[in-house]
Amino acid sequence: MIGDSSHSVESRIPFYGKLFSLIAFVIILNLPAPADLSSSAQRLAAVTALMAILWMTQAIPIAATSLIPLVAFPIFGIQNPKAVSQAYINENIFLYMGGFIIALGIEKWGVHRRIALNTIRVIGSSPRRVVLGFLFATGFLSMWISNTASTLLMLPIGMAIIGSISELAMFESQEDSAKAIRHFSVALLLGIAYSASIGGVTTLIGTPTNIAFQAIWTSQFPDGPQMSAGEWMVMVVPFGITFLLLTWMVLCWGMPRLANSKESSRAIINEHVRKLGEPTRPEILMLLVFAITALLWITRKPLTFGEDFVLLPGWESLPIYFLTKWGIAADSASAWVHDSTVAMGMALLMFAIPAQKSEQGETEYLMDWETAERLPWGVLLLIGGGFAIAGAFRSTELSDWIGQVFSQFITGWSPWALIFAACLMLTFLTEFTSNIATVNTVLPILAATAVSLGIDPRLIMIPAAISASCAFTMPIATPPNAIVFASGKIKMSDMLKYGIILNLIGVFLLTAFMWFYFVPQLGIDLKTVPEWVHQHTPESE
Repeated sequence: MIGDSSHSVESRIPFYGKLFSLIAFVIILNLPAPADLSSSAQRLAAVTALMAILWMTQAIPIAATSLIPLVAFPIFGIQNPKAVSQAYINENIFLYMGGFIIALGIEKWGVHRRIALNTIRVIGSSPRRVVLGFLFATGFLSMWISNTASTLLMLPIGMAIIGSISELAMFESQEDSAKAIRHFSVALLLGIAYSASIGGVTTLIGTPTNIAFQAIWTSQFPDGPQMSAGEWMVMVVPFGITFLLLTWMVLCWGMPRLANSKESSRAIINEHVRKLGEPTRPEILMLLVFAITALLWITRKPLTFGEDFVLLPGWESLPIYFLTKWGIAADSASAWVHDSTVAMGMALLMFAIPAQKSEQGETEYLMDWETAERLPWGVLLLIGGGFAIAGAFRSTELSDWIGQVFSQFITGWSPWALIFAACLMLTFLTEFTSNIATVNTVLPILAATAVSLGIDPRLIMIPAAISASCAFTMPIATPPNAIVFASGKIKMSDMLKYGIILNLIGVFLLTAFMWFYFVPQLGIDLKTVPEWVHQHTPESE
């Protein structure tokens, strides 16, 4: 009876999701609008509430919900069809598409299985150790390449390890293996997504929000202390490591232990590796594509330490060099190179690289269109829907209004309360909006608020910028969240349960780090206002 009742409640969720989403939409649409909130922004808030409830309840397919802006924005006068459509097809969408094609190639030739089994053999078969290894591997990768790229690189390996662990558990016929494997799968996949976001905040180049913070800071306070990449790492890397460890503990809490011993697991893994035999030509070629793609992503922009010391020059300026050498004007060529250029370039190359001869003597290539058609089109629409909402938030100035309301609300608060409030607002606001768009609109407001409050602007701007990358609850919050959600092994309830916990942990942890570590590290005086604040303020322009 209990099981039937639970199933009955679950079956009603789509109905209630549709009902409550429409109720929220109608209520927000008909509320008296504040004087400083445009009517288009209010209509956008209503549509966003509608989509958020539909996303959370999955009342209709998530990908279908993502298409609502294409219909609702023009009808309700939020954005014209051309503007909203462009959100669904841009360089970032092609970055994901190219990465997915490479991931499909890895799966097609079984490279992911070989990498996965050898990874397990090196790290060990303990599920908790595997999750920890993936957290730190993905986090480190995200320090230097985009969070999306690191997720796309690690996801197929993680999926293969899940399959291998499942085989080992079934081979041992252990009790409760399904529960153990389910918990392990969720922990590993969410760990990949969350560690990609956490790792990205630890370097200035790791995520666009950090770069946006630096640009806004320089523009608002050119006479203030400018933070180098090395200084940022010294400050934020300890926070990132601590957050990764806490994330690992939360994800693995209560995970059932696999019954098979380490010795037997190692023997079985070695047997699986032996059965794979020697690497084939397609596997080797696919590994080269995988490695070259990662290398090009990592080295596209210069890797620097401090302001002047360049660890590794970026190659994105090479087009300028060669085009100039050939007598072709190329003043802005470097701006044309993007991570999507690498992703799509390597994906296209796979269609042209001969892999092997078929039994009929025909040439098979690393990638064919039949395989490429397996792309998770739903997640591309999901990401596009997120971009559409972010663009509308910016064009209607809804995010600007939200930031202004917050800045008025925090007037008179103590410094630690301001830090906590900034972290809390940015963390949950970016669950539904683009983090880079939110940072671009909110940080200037926080800068002006800090000046009016007579405090060092870094006290609230830095934690706000970091918090913008710490949204873990919604699939649309970050591309890594959307990518792992598209694997089909993560339920919305999983992401909500762990995401809310980690959102709150992130808020408290960042507040503590800012107060006890960042403040002394940066030499912030809580009792006096820096002179450079009054030399150039947002109001002076």
